[in-house]
Amino acid sequence: MKNLPNFIVTLIIVTVLSAGAMQSKQFVKTTSTITSNNSSNLINKENLTILSRVNVPKNYKRVNYTKGSFQEYLRNYSLKPFGSKIINYDDSHYFWQGGHIGVLEIPVPKNGLQQCADALIRIRSEYLWDNNRKDDIGFNFTSGHYCSWNKYAEGYRPKINGNKVTFIKKASANHSKENFYKYLNLIYMYSGTLSLFNELKPIDDTDLQLGDMLIKGGSPGHIVMICDEVINDNGEKLFLLFQGNTPAQSAHLVKNLEDSMISPWYQLEDDAVIPVSNYTFGSAKFVRFK
Repeated sequence: MKNLPNFIVTLIIVTVLSAGAMQSKQFVKTTSTITSNNSSNLINKENLTILSRVNVPKNYKRVNYTKGSFQEYLRNYSLKPFGSKIINYDDSHYFWQGGHIGVLEIPVPKNGLQQCADALIRIRSEYLWDNNRKDDIGFNFTSGHYCSWNKYAEGYRPKINGNKVTFIKKASANHSKENFYKYLNLIYMYSGTLSLFNELKPIDDTDLQLGDMLIKGGSPGHIVMICDEVINDNGEKLFLLFQGNTPAQSAHLVKNLEDSMISPWYQLEDDAVIPVSNYTFGSAKFVRFK
């Protein structure tokens, strides 16, 4: 990745190497209390959205959200045909294809920057762009400095000196979609799980909704996003999750590797040990985009 500061290059190399080490970790087992469904009845292989790909478990119903909301946007996100492979940014196949039941229709840039948190940042940003909320597009760098799309579009660029960041007008104003994706590449370089972990306020597991994220900050850390939600008459909820990953690869809807009877639905609660694909969450927190 050319033209990056030395400390960023080092951080990316460490992240990729650490992610490779994570791939060999064994999953930590937990206990589930729901065993009343056969997961084969929950998957519609021929359907091409999250909503239509996954059926509601017995005695549950989907939680309603407002049309046009971020929650409905996620629930109706398009999927590639069932059986599509997770592809790395260099067009190679991800080493393990056993942890997903759908691949999201979101391109993977060849620059390798759109890693786990970045894929979720892109999805959130594209929703804001498509819904005339461009003023809300902005994220903190890991240093804590806020970088908005509006300022970038006006021509301001970061000048980085160690942990000090200043923004200087260096380019002509450009509000195009092409320039928007250049802005996202900048965010991918200087933001990630650690910046989101520090930037976003934690929320309680009793208040979870679509678009909320389970996050473990670090270098590397990991993050997944809730993309569907069902509830039963007792108020018990189950959730669907998708993720990006490191190295940069296809965002994908994950299986529940702990309870095959309700997979791909998950029970989520604070302080739970939750295995997702090649990562096991523990001591993580739930957060919500502003």
